[in-house]
Amino acid sequence: MKYLIKFLILPLFIIFFISNASANNKIKIGLVIPLSGENKDLGESILKSVRLAVNDINDNKIIILPKDNQSNPDKTLEVSEELYNEGVKIIIGPIFKKNAVKLDNLNDDLIFLSFTNKISKTKKNVISAGVNSISQFKAIKKFQSLKEIERSFLLAPNNNIIEEINVGVKKSKIKLKDKFFYDQDPTKITKQIEDVTRYRIRKQNLLDEINRVKNSDEINKEKKIAHLETLDTIGGINFDSVIIADFEEALKSVATSLIYTDIPPTRITYITLNQWFDKSLLNENMMQPIYFPSVNYKNYMNYLSKYKNNYLKNSNQIAFLSYDVIGLVYYLLYKNNFIVDNKIFYKKNIFKGKIGIFEINKNIITHQLNFYVIENKDIRKIF
Repeated sequence: MKYLIKFLILPLFIIFFISNASANNKIKIGLVIPLSGENKDLGESILKSVRLAVNDINDNKIIILPKDNQSNPDKTLEVSEELYNEGVKIIIGPIFKKNAVKLDNLNDDLIFLSFTNKISKTKKNVISAGVNSISQFKAIKKFQSLKEIERSFLLAPNNNIIEEINVGVKKSKIKLKDKFFYDQDPTKITKQIEDVTRYRIRKQNLLDEINRVKNSDEINKEKKIAHLETLDTIGGINFDSVIIADFEEALKSVATSLIYTDIPPTRITYITLNQWFDKSLLNENMMQPIYFPSVNYKNYMNYLSKYKNNYLKNSNQIAFLSYDVIGLVYYLLYKNNFIVDNKIFYKKNIFKGKIGIFEINKNIITHQLNFYVIENKDIRKIF
């Protein structure tokens, strides 16, 4: 028998004001973040965002208990044990996957909602709440269908992202023509892209064709030669799009190499992963149009504005995620009559937050992402 999917269609700020039905006891939720050390600013930003969410929820049943884990796995275990002894059954955090390595030593009824988007080899009691590779490849798959893309070539760096990429590709069942993992050294990327795109063969094809026409008796051969000399290469490629699984300057390096090898975005479709609306991409005219999945842009901008108005500082992406995670936990508790148990993340549910739509099933969180294009120095929503 299929699970009944319960879809929250009311805006987040409305549902939070529904009168509470049961359970007069306070619900303690732990928050394990760095409040000292090199990641202190990140932790404080998350704490402020959580306070915004709690204020919007406006239900005094919820008590947030923050603890400083100093971005250290041993300290994470220590403060988590303290929270459990205080009656906490749900902990939001830690931020980084490396700090969750010892958490399976704790009781199974203590659940962690980590901010990481890494989903491979996760601990059984740690749920990754970040925008993971499955969510992103599912959105790309939907875009492929919408634009009738049939032969996508995946390009990704040869580093620790490979495992996450492979999980996302497998779980999303996305259609790929091929994939290639390149060296991150920027001095080597162009050579590798040349090999992948058969650039030197296509370049030689052009030279051969120019020589052939020059030595031929063809009519208007001078005109044909003039046209050939405007080209960079001759010859087809066996893919109609590239998915560049990289970010910031590395993403730009790969795109630049593709353009150099005569495969610009005017010839094939450039797709990348969630860039969190990196404004520096607006000025990369040669890379445009470039498409990517992401969170709801309008809601994200509204959140950033609200955060800055309250704290006179800029928020970051993880803090934005923490705002929705608080809403998600409250929603699931509300649907469960405020009974705290580890099964609330196992049942199939759908929750609409600021990021977009969360899907929860068997302790796995995925997002139904929107899709955007950067073109002519502007960000436009596709779906």
